[in-house]
Amino acid sequence: MQFLNPYLPQLQVLAAMLLSLFLGGLIGYERETANKPAGLRTHMMVASAVTLIVQMGNIVVIQFVRQEVASGVVNTDPIRIVEAVTAGVGFLGAGTIIQRRGDVEGLTTAASIFFTAAIGIAVALSQFIIAVGGTVLALLTLRVVHAVERRLRKKFIDDDAVREDED
Repeated sequence: MQFLNPYLPQLQVLAAMLLSLFLGGLIGYERETANKPAGLRTHMMVASAVTLIVQMGNIVVIQFVRQEVASGVVNTDPIRIVEAVTAGVGFLGAGTIIQRRGDVEGLTTAASIFFTAAIGIAVALSQFIIAVGGTVLALLTLRVVHAVERRLRKKFIDDDAVREDED
């Protein structure tokens, strides 16, 4: 197994991408079962791609530091990678938002894509508890809060309809 040692950092990136695929897939599955425009594969790809981008950014910074350390000046800003991811994912999320007959649809899906990207960033930065916990929170928000929201809407809409019939 010694022959794998030089490749261990790359295998760790692949393992992180695999975790992101799984966690993003959980959120994507929820969106898929709700018949939303961005589902399983989209969320899996976003989470994994973001993990790869952030990990590659880390690798670039490490390599850059090695090359520039002799000069005594290192000008790196890893947060720029996160900013680029945010902009790209924002564009992707915007594509899921649709306006029909005065109603806006797709905002929750856009938010879930954005959240999935954040999970990818957490995995890339080896913040696994945050990534898994964030996935659980996202799923609770998407399923449980939606069920509560539906019940409240049904109760208030049904109550309003009854009041209108009584008037």
